[in-house]
Amino acid sequence: MGMITELTHRCPLQCAYCSNPLEMDAVKGELTTKDWCRVLDEAAALGVLQVHFSGGEPMARRDLVALVRHASAAGLYTNIITSGVLLSDAAMADLLAAGIDHIQLSFQDSGASKADRFGGYHGGHAKKLEAARRIREAGLPLTANFVVHRQNVERVNDMIVLGEELGAERIEIAHVQYYGWALLNRNALLPSREQLEHTNAIVAAARTRLSGRIAIDYVVPDYYAARPKACMGGWANRFINISPSGKALPCHAAETLPDFTFPSVREHSLASIWAESDAFRRFRGTAWMPELCRSCDLREIDWGGCRCQALAVAGDAAATDPACARSPDHYRMADAIAEAENAPLNLIPRRLQHN
Repeated sequence: MGMITELTHRCPLQCAYCSNPLEMDAVKGELTTKDWCRVLDEAAALGVLQVHFSGGEPMARRDLVALVRHASAAGLYTNIITSGVLLSDAAMADLLAAGIDHIQLSFQDSGASKADRFGGYHGGHAKKLEAARRIREAGLPLTANFVVHRQNVERVNDMIVLGEELGAERIEIAHVQYYGWALLNRNALLPSREQLEHTNAIVAAARTRLSGRIAIDYVVPDYYAARPKACMGGWANRFINISPSGKALPCHAAETLPDFTFPSVREHSLASIWAESDAFRRFRGTAWMPELCRSCDLREIDWGGCRCQALAVAGDAAATDPACARSPDHYRMADAIAEAENAPLNLIPRRLQHN
């Protein structure tokens, strides 16, 4: 259904929950404009419907407008997932001329001081508000993405109100998902059960109040779940993710898995990667599942949950996702919650060079 193109790992922000890997791709190793255009053509030929330009910050690539234009000409629905801090009037005009269809704008909090602290970018929140204005004045649909965690979850209602004020057609309230930098900072980010229940109630009330006007997507942390989520709609079922250096991945966190060789679009076609590569076939479908999952009535609904989470929590990418209450490793989720309960709130900021 969709291809996520991580154009670059460069980003002006330093969010401590970023899903990018701890070892990020250097600028010199990024795919060229020509490479990306070929991949976009192959995606369209393969039947991909949507292309999501992401990063890092996709607007850090000077060729973003050219890539949007190329994707649009190929018949792909184009979406940019951006911090918005580089979305000037000129950039907005160029993107409109190139045929951009949708923009998702990320927010770190509801107010400037805390948002700028979490993003590590002074004045960033004000730039985001200006970006939202430009998007709406351009007549484009706007999705406001709010990532919530232990240190900002008390302001979820304010975030929803901000999304309303900005004219968003969709608001995403997404609890941090613990991969990449977020896993490194889990103890300082994981909310308490009381915080989660409070957020659940606020989101439920807002959905009722805004029904028919604004759609609210809500993503909860798996650590409190009884059943796993269908991560990315199932391993290599609906999405393909391309890293800045050209690695093809079933999801953005897949590089954490050991004993995998992820094929590169520099050397293989998108069609052959999708249909033939071991990396995409290994956890696709149900045959790979342990018996606990293979005999479950939900096996073609949650597809066994998240392989990266199984590795991060249980130490085995082929294990039943510990988010499932039936998993023998489910207790590890409770252990993580207990560990975070009184942990310091210090955060390690995302940086291109991590020591």
